[in-house]
Amino acid sequence: MATISQKAQAMPASAIRKLIPLADAAKERGVKVFHLNMGQPDIKSPACALDAVKENNLKLVSYSNSAGLIGLRKDMVSKYYRSIGINLDTADILMTVGGSEAVNFAVEITCDEGDEILTIEPFYTNYNTFAFMNGITIKAVHTDIRDGFKVPPVEEFEKMVTPRTKAILLSNPGNPTGTLYGKDEMLRIGELCRKKDLWLICDEVYREFCYSDEPYFSAMNIPALEQNVILVDSVSKRYNLCGARIGCIVSRNKDVMAAAMKYAQARLCPPIYGQIAAIGALDTPQEYFQAVKEEYIARRNCMVEGLNRIPGVFSPLPTGAFYTIASLPVDDAEKFARWMLSEFTHEGATVQITPAASFYKTPGEGLNQARIAYVLEIPEIQKALEVLEAGLKVYPGRTL
Repeated sequence: MATISQKAQAMPASAIRKLIPLADAAKERGVKVFHLNMGQPDIKSPACALDAVKENNLKLVSYSNSAGLIGLRKDMVSKYYRSIGINLDTADILMTVGGSEAVNFAVEITCDEGDEILTIEPFYTNYNTFAFMNGITIKAVHTDIRDGFKVPPVEEFEKMVTPRTKAILLSNPGNPTGTLYGKDEMLRIGELCRKKDLWLICDEVYREFCYSDEPYFSAMNIPALEQNVILVDSVSKRYNLCGARIGCIVSRNKDVMAAAMKYAQARLCPPIYGQIAAIGALDTPQEYFQAVKEEYIARRNCMVEGLNRIPGVFSPLPTGAFYTIASLPVDDAEKFARWMLSEFTHEGATVQITPAASFYKTPGEGLNQARIAYVLEIPEIQKALEVLEAGLKVYPGRTL
């Protein structure tokens, strides 16, 4: 019998999605599952985005330019990026199939097989997936839950640079920790990239979800680093349009954008209806973003305070995005997550969490930790916390 490739066999499964079949099976048994595992908000998409799709007058669903609709790219530059202090030309932006494709393009453009990318652990698990797909090594500077995943000194990055290091890859604000990198920290990282002539790939898809008083500082505005910065962005989180699958890769480096176009042409084009929704979304009023931000702050406070009230659980307070990492009094967070979905219910409900070990590069780190997304309404969060606490009390592998 024919066998699949060794590469396919070694391909890491998604830490975020691999337990979904267990959640689906629980639902088939009539169990309510509180989803704290995915960054899929329950907040309504802006009406202007939905109306743009409903009211379009397409007679044929055709291909767009591989770089995306010219109207969308122009509007992204003039309506969105200019409004947040990032000045671009239309040639500096190319639309992708979600932010994930933009990350993959950036990794492929900056690195050859055998090269290295530096990041901070815990990091978004798909960074590791894209590195694996392209024969690239991820090396991670460690951050610790006990000090709230504080951004490490830039010297910790410099220690890990080798002749094969080609880029630093950051998520700001961070997924999965919610850590926010301020202006001073970004400037120091930028200085290291100048010194070592490294690319800086910055994933800023959670830019609107910052919970500090300090103004957000984009990697695109680091002085004298214009030719080294590649920005990854998406409409998924900002406008609650995850299913539209529209992101973008942005750079002022013409060689980067020319290479991105070649990759874009190979996959033909982004989805047309997603692009139409994105054009409409650019008219979203500022009040929408303010209301969403206030809602997430309330959800964050409810979730983190609730987690820290459960005996043996600890979660630092995130300063961005809508995730937190929590340490649990369990022997293995993945075993616990599977047990919750397969063997436990409380008043007809259970909880799905994402085990955090796959967000770490260092072996053995994060085994008793979980990424928890506070994307449900507060009454649902409160009920989910009640179910989680009940499960922890009776889990056979409890360590407290």
